[in-house]
Amino acid sequence: MSRKITRSDAEWRALLSPEEYYVARQKGTERAFTGRYWNTTTPGRYHCVCCGAELFDAASKFDAGCGWPSFNTPSVPENVEEAEDRSHFMVRTEVMCSQCGAHLGHVFDDGPAPTGLRYCINSVSVKLEEEK
Repeated sequence: MSRKITRSDAEWRALLSPEEYYVARQKGTERAFTGRYWNTTTPGRYHCVCCGAELFDAASKFDAGCGWPSFNTPSVPENVEEAEDRSHFMVRTEVMCSQCGAHLGHVFDDGPAPTGLRYCINSVSVKLEEEK
């Protein structure tokens, strides 16, 4: 897929905090129960920390008990892409921003109805734009 937003590694490092860079650009993971959004119920929309693309609506957020923000569906499906992830001796499905390639987290098939999906997202990969 051709990315709409491309920047050099140096540009990403200048734009992001060290933690944002590690997770979003190097496919890291924040520790469970430590991110700013894991237990928030504030209405609004979650956007990519790197490029600002809308990704998830707080209305689809639920408490999965895993320590990361969890959603059952993207609010703008074309802004979220998936890829096989075979790191850490596991086979998972990675979730990325389709606009800039930022690593967001992973999607699992153990979520609630109606989708049965759990998009497990790093808080540091997204920014909440609160509903006004």
